[in-house]
Amino acid sequence: MKKDSEQNQSEALKWIVSLLNQHQIPFLICGGLAAIGYGSNRQLNDIDLFVTSSHFKKVVSLGNQYISKPAQHYCETTEGWDLEYVQFEYRGIKIEVGNPDGAKIFDTSNDTWSALKLDFSSIESKTILGIEVPLMNPKALLEYKTKLGRPVDLQDIEAITSSYSLT
Repeated sequence: MKKDSEQNQSEALKWIVSLLNQHQIPFLICGGLAAIGYGSNRQLNDIDLFVTSSHFKKVVSLGNQYISKPAQHYCETTEGWDLEYVQFEYRGIKIEVGNPDGAKIFDTSNDTWSALKLDFSSIESKTILGIEVPLMNPKALLEYKTKLGRPVDLQDIEAITSSYSLT
């Protein structure tokens, strides 16, 4: 089962990365997949990424046949996200593509929403699931996972800080 799931994750990642690269759309991987790229070894729930706001509508259009959750603004307080995103489902794998324009995350340390700052020029390329992808800067990833503070984020933080050099 795990091998099938990993195969589907790889194919889903390959699909979205090929689509974005083919249309020269800048993106960065965040969330669990980025954490895995920096040393976490937990089960991947979905593939999270952001594209530049100027390309968001085009991505929605390009992936139209795989939409499982329409592109719109969502405020998901239990997950700590307040942003516009679309969810695709490819081979049973959820792929969530966010629009960084106005995106916020919930900072559990002070119970407030704060702007999610994404820098598409500060990335690290890593090969994950057999595909080279641009990952969110590790320090920025740790900062936002610290703010979110969910159990999965704390697990990722521990794994990243113990296995990845942040210098």
